[in-house]
Amino acid sequence: MKRFLTAALLAPAVFYVVEWSPQWLFWLALALVAGACFYEYSGIVAAQGIERPGVLGYGAGVVLLWMRHSELMFLLILALSVLALAMRFRDLAKALPYAAALVLGVLYTYGPWRVAGLLRSISPHWLLFALALTWIGDAAAYYAGTRFGRHRLAPAISPKKSVEGSLASLAASVVFGVWFLHRCLPAVSLPEAVVLSIWANVAGQIGDLAESALKRGAGIKDSGNTLPGHGGWLDRVDSSLFAIPAVYLYLQQPWSSLLPGALQP
Repeated sequence: MKRFLTAALLAPAVFYVVEWSPQWLFWLALALVAGACFYEYSGIVAAQGIERPGVLGYGAGVVLLWMRHSELMFLLILALSVLALAMRFRDLAKALPYAAALVLGVLYTYGPWRVAGLLRSISPHWLLFALALTWIGDAAAYYAGTRFGRHRLAPAISPKKSVEGSLASLAASVVFGVWFLHRCLPAVSLPEAVVLSIWANVAGQIGDLAESALKRGAGIKDSGNTLPGHGGWLDRVDSSLFAIPAVYLYLQQPWSSLLPGALQP
């Protein structure tokens, strides 16, 4: 019940921010969610015995989120700067894990939200598609896995995830994706809608497993406890962090230009 109520409260807020909010509110919301994800990621890092990324990670993430040019150069400078900063450790065995964890954390928790802004600039519908599709897939996996799950999907990573839940997630995402794209982006053909929905769902499921692997390595169950029934923000959006870039990448490929107006609302 807590899981359902939390989702019911979040859904209208997400819909408003994605579809109708002014730019400043949209980017502020992204910064807050990304910051919450980075905070929880830092807790996972600390639980694995690695120095917390700290303030530098938040600052670098905000810069990555809002900068408009030279992102590659910024990431290169960030990686080199963090590696140089890591030399401060008396125990130099901690230098590489710290530097790697900080750079990965910035890319993992802030990078996808930067891409979310790019998706919204194409059409708010595309961003809503990427978010809603993964959340519906997650819900289908949870309820189908709870009732019918018999075969473990990846027991070493997440013992409760099942093949049945994964298939239910895929089916629900395809049904939703086809319906949503036909209604909101009708220039997308039926075959393309099916392929894109499968692509986004698979990316989202990999994202879910990736976060589970981080938590299992740290020996923790949830990334946080701010969202009743879901855990933390990172637990809620782990699938979206992979699906959003996947959708954007798909739309940038040459074959997407075969769909007249596919990138427009």
